[in-house]
Amino acid sequence: MPQGKPESVPDDGLTTRQRRNRPLLIVHTGTGKGKSSAAFGTALRAWNQGWPVGVFQFVKSAKWRIGEERALRVLGESGEGGTVAWHKMGEGWSWIQRPGTEEDHAADAREGWEQIKRDLAAETYRFYVLDEFTYPLKWGWLDLDDVVGALTGRPGGQHVVITGRDAPGRLIEAADLVTEMGKVRHPMDAGQKGQRGIEW
Repeated sequence: MPQGKPESVPDDGLTTRQRRNRPLLIVHTGTGKGKSSAAFGTALRAWNQGWPVGVFQFVKSAKWRIGEERALRVLGESGEGGTVAWHKMGEGWSWIQRPGTEEDHAADAREGWEQIKRDLAAETYRFYVLDEFTYPLKWGWLDLDDVVGALTGRPGGQHVVITGRDAPGRLIEAADLVTEMGKVRHPMDAGQKGQRGIEW
């Protein structure tokens, strides 16, 4: 097992174990592919530890059947690791025209965020995936002060992973771990659409 060595040890009065087990706020952003995939890979690790996992998808349509959902639901019901709850917020507003106004979609996002705040306060899950959550922030549908305050003030040992392009600077500053996925080449650049088994 690799042994990471910190660049500096803060004078915070915590033991190495206490510092090591602090809950993390993680952001996967950037223009490259793999932000959600990385988050769901980490969710598999959380499931393996027996942690309850809550997934909240903010942009992907409730009608889409994606592989990560099926796999994590089956694992969550297996009784071998943690439980898995999957929540879809909306109708795929960023890419697909759906019935309803932008305000309807914004209201759905606000409702989803209110549920997450309730779950954070109740410590419902140990691990959260807020998939494509940067978009309702970018579009101004959610109050950034409220989001950053709730995430940084969450109780207990709850880990949160947020995915999506264009993560706001204040969210990045508040996060403990930020990865920016960069695109070098993508099949869509050559006119190839997403395919089964790769994108879903």
